[in-house]
Amino acid sequence: MKRLLDSVKGPEDIRKFNINQLNRLAVELRAFLLEKVSETGGHLASNLGIVELTIALLYCLDLPKDKIVWDVGHQAYVHKILTGRKDRFDSLRQLDGISGFPKPSESDCDSFTAGHSSTSISIALGFAYARDLLGGNEKIAAVIGDGSMTGGVAYEALNNAGRYNKNFIVILNDNQMSISDNVGALSRHLNEIRTDTKYLEAKDDVKKFLNSLPAGAPMVDTIKRTKKRIKYMFVQGVIFEELGFKYVGPVDGHNIEELISTINRVKNINGPVLVHVRTKKGKGYKYAENNPAEYHGVSPFDIKTGKPSGKSALPSYSSVFGKALEKLAEKDRKIIAVSAAMCSSTGLAGFSKRFPERFFDVGIAEQHAVSFSAALAKSGFKPVFAVYSTFLQRAYDEIMQDVCLQGLHVVFGIDRAGIVGSDGETHQGIYDISYLSHMPNMTVMLPKNRTELEKMLEFALNGMSSPVAIRYPRGEASLRYADICPDIEYGKAEILKDGCKIAILSAGSMLEQTDEAVKLLENDGYSPMLVNLRFAKPLDREMINIVCEKCGYIFTVEDNVLEGGVGSTVLETANELGLLDKVKICPIAFPDRFIEHGTRNELYDRYGLSGLKIYGRIKERVENNG
Repeated sequence: MKRLLDSVKGPEDIRKFNINQLNRLAVELRAFLLEKVSETGGHLASNLGIVELTIALLYCLDLPKDKIVWDVGHQAYVHKILTGRKDRFDSLRQLDGISGFPKPSESDCDSFTAGHSSTSISIALGFAYARDLLGGNEKIAAVIGDGSMTGGVAYEALNNAGRYNKNFIVILNDNQMSISDNVGALSRHLNEIRTDTKYLEAKDDVKKFLNSLPAGAPMVDTIKRTKKRIKYMFVQGVIFEELGFKYVGPVDGHNIEELISTINRVKNINGPVLVHVRTKKGKGYKYAENNPAEYHGVSPFDIKTGKPSGKSALPSYSSVFGKALEKLAEKDRKIIAVSAAMCSSTGLAGFSKRFPERFFDVGIAEQHAVSFSAALAKSGFKPVFAVYSTFLQRAYDEIMQDVCLQGLHVVFGIDRAGIVGSDGETHQGIYDISYLSHMPNMTVMLPKNRTELEKMLEFALNGMSSPVAIRYPRGEASLRYADICPDIEYGKAEILKDGCKIAILSAGSMLEQTDEAVKLLENDGYSPMLVNLRFAKPLDREMINIVCEKCGYIFTVEDNVLEGGVGSTVLETANELGLLDKVKICPIAFPDRFIEHGTRNELYDRYGLSGLKIYGRIKERVENNG
């Protein structure tokens, strides 16, 4: 039998199908997702769980005229498949292939680029307001998960939406957190009544009639008060109703007929509507259903066994960090670990089980996590907030105001620093050195390998009393130069190889690439000095002096953007020391642009940061006397 999926070139094709065909399409989509994601890697469980909802939305809305705003965006694979990108899905998250997130440059059916959570309601409200200002009539829907609803910006948007009373739909995709119980047929019946246009018109007519009577206004107030009391006792979603939304649900998120019926009813209601949809993460694939967290983001895997295709023998930096923290926490009861809904991903799963009273997962609420940690530090504890570099950006103000301004001893374990690879522009961690280094009282450390990460964590917790960040990359924890790892001295770099004429100052994990470049230069007869900076802030000024005296060229190498990075600081320092007449300083970093998706090695090579490319850039500069 020919696949229905093969006949879908765009959303308009879905509307030709009957309910039985749509259900068949859902089965085919799950098989397609498993086939492709098992080869490319990507976000699996969330997409398996949203198949029917996506079909229903595309069936009921007229894309690209209408707009769907996907929160986070990692659950938009089905949307991409059904909006003309099925034949390109082999390139998902591959260099120059399609993105794992919504991207308007790929399709006009993608209304907005997404990658971080909790923003969809704000964006949808903005679209709704713009529509009305322009005199349009398009339908707008935001799709947000229950996890993203833990982010404060979602509630800021809900509050604002109730105030403006604009026509748009919020789809709450509830795949884990139970907001209220489904009361079955009665619930569906009540929703049909409450969303029926005749019912809504009749309600307005009654209100107008009562207000026309001499005692009408007091009567209306009495009815409102009575309605509110009853609503608090019986009606689901009262919090959303109080914010000005019409609440509908819960709706079975895997019943296409019910979803289509609901969306078709609510899309013409005046004012904001919240539809509460219940789905199951990982639906249709037992391994993902049983362990959705593990199958949230996956590397290539074997469909039959659910196991990764190639497991690294070396531990990740995340796991090294987590285990080191556990070891330190055994001896120090003041150590506390904080996560923003990334417990396993940041290596804290073991800590959470061993020290549950000292572990706090605050949900997708990075701002709160930082301020919460600040108060813990103020009270004499040693909080460690483990967070991806890209998500720490969300808490910039809290780091500045609540931690640095007060000089509090909060330790930031900055995971996925530098290039993360396949998640692309929204997730690359190439800005943290820049935005942290200009904050007074902040220290920024750069471990070159797993051993140095362990030592830096211990130093940060036991040798310091002020804010400190330790940044480390995604992937395997390097053992390069593991035999050379002296104790950490505050603000001190280390010379790994002495040399002359050329000095390479390596920032943290970039030692892998710089060491390769050094070996290639040595093969050409050069004798470069290799320095492990260890600290982006404070920079080792004594080391800069030494290097400038011995070498005519200094190359800084970092997996951060050039602006505000280590290279900029070295230039500023050399200038302050009056050394620029003695040496040429050449920063090597990522350019001032958003870096696309691809493997880390591919992106290092493309942007001149692979070992071979660093070697080529250095040699060209030196030989041209530039």
